[in-house]
Amino acid sequence: MAKVAFIGLGVMGYPMAGHLAAGGHEVTVYNRTHAKAEAWTRQHKGTAAPTPREAAAGADFVFCCVGNDDDLRSVTIGPDGAFAGMKEGALFVDHTTASATVARELAEAAGGRFGVMDGPVSGGQAGAENGKLTVMMGGEAADFERAKPVIGCYGANISHIGPHGAGQLAKMVNQICIAGVVQGLAEGLHFAEAAGLDAAKVIGAISKGAAQSWQMENRWKTMTEKKFDFGFAVDWMRKDLGICLAQAKETGARLPLTALVDQFYADVQQMGGRRWDTSSLIARFGGVSE
Repeated sequence: MAKVAFIGLGVMGYPMAGHLAAGGHEVTVYNRTHAKAEAWTRQHKGTAAPTPREAAAGADFVFCCVGNDDDLRSVTIGPDGAFAGMKEGALFVDHTTASATVARELAEAAGGRFGVMDGPVSGGQAGAENGKLTVMMGGEAADFERAKPVIGCYGANISHIGPHGAGQLAKMVNQICIAGVVQGLAEGLHFAEAAGLDAAKVIGAISKGAAQSWQMENRWKTMTEKKFDFGFAVDWMRKDLGICLAQAKETGARLPLTALVDQFYADVQQMGGRRWDTSSLIARFGGVSE
């Protein structure tokens, strides 16, 4: 078993760190709101540190899951950052959904003293709680093989995509695809309602054919019931799509649908749905208030 640190105990990081503890690893946690770290230690076997540097000190693996690029820099770089406390030969694995630029920046900051991998995750809060996340990793192949057994505590599908930043780029592809699928499902359900069709019968017919998707199987009913409390908030999706669009501008990729759906999510925010989950795109067609 390894000595590990986990930095960031949000809706994803809290259960992920819990799975590491349940897997028998020696876990030290850090969270910006220290009370949450203390609450974690009461629920799981482990300790809480007052700074990222102290959490990372002596750890074989340091995992991180925070909000965005700036949050990531704040817990890694500087005198109290995790990098200042990491021992030579350790491995830093970042599960934040962030830019490929910051992933490469952190790898450079490590200077070869320890390994760095970007490993954004997919599967949402339920996947984190159930230990069934998909993890897309960028970095050195040897570091991937070293990290994979430990990440297996909460990851069910763990893939090495390529060099530093490749994990973040793969997560962008994931979010681009989800945005289009959810918008298509929202429009289909709206169309069915306007045409006077029984949505359950329609979904029963088409969900076994080419239109099938995870979103259809898991969200069609709650979308028709206007229930949007399933973890991954619209605010976070807009953050992710912003990263996708910025990367596309840099590389010359064209994302017209992604840009359009991003604006549709802005409409949902204006409706008071900042914390609704991503299936709330259907709310734009009416029937929902804050």
